[in-house]
Amino acid sequence: MPEPLQRMPLWPRIEILWFDIDDTFTSGGLISADAFSALEAWRNSSRIAIAVTGRPAGWCDHIARMWPIDAVIGENGGFWFAYDRDSRKMERVSMQSDEEKEKSLRIFPELTVLIQQRFPQSRIAADQEYRICDLAIDFAEDVGPLPLREAHEIAALMQSFGMSAKVSSIHVNGWFGQYDKLSTTLSLAKKRLGLSGKTLNQSSIYIGDSPNDSPMFRFFDRSIGVSNVNQYGDLLEALPKYICAQPSARGFAEAVRFVLQGADP
Repeated sequence: MPEPLQRMPLWPRIEILWFDIDDTFTSGGLISADAFSALEAWRNSSRIAIAVTGRPAGWCDHIARMWPIDAVIGENGGFWFAYDRDSRKMERVSMQSDEEKEKSLRIFPELTVLIQQRFPQSRIAADQEYRICDLAIDFAEDVGPLPLREAHEIAALMQSFGMSAKVSSIHVNGWFGQYDKLSTTLSLAKKRLGLSGKTLNQSSIYIGDSPNDSPMFRFFDRSIGVSNVNQYGDLLEALPKYICAQPSARGFAEAVRFVLQGADP
């Protein structure tokens, strides 16, 4: 079981914040002033912040440009974007092959029809047109919420087509390719930050809330769940090591401030 956040060691010094967005950084689909000011305080402390989200490329372009972060991983690891404000240039790195992209274009329309026939109360996610890698099925954002059992049945249907699939707090995301949030995090850390393995782990925290964060919870020794992660119970393949007292955005702000206010030995 996760330990209370207050038991998380603050040494070695934490330099990198990796964080999920929906229901971790946001609450009820909104960004609170409390969470955003905590993120800004983190960046003002000369530390690195990187969002790791299931949200689409169109949103991630905005996030990379306009949020106080260093990079964003989008569509559950399908790519990462990093905006250099000095040169005014965006670096975009895709994890999908051309063959996987072609397969997506060919199969997604057929699969979409099948999902809507079997799960008529689900919907294609409202942000689907801004995506470049995955198919997102809404079960709890603008519809429902549907039972989590049905969300996992949708994921299983995607997997029967040879896709990878993950359930977030609002969407079921499916894609062709073997990447996930963690594999792209490791790729970005090595290529952009020059960090890997133990050094990366010791210098980082990860904050998340749902089953698609499980690979991150498993990898990072200082992984943190906002308190709403408890609703998923046995559906989590790996639990966070520590847990906040507060949910969603309040939990995010709680975790960030705990680290910033902690004194290094």
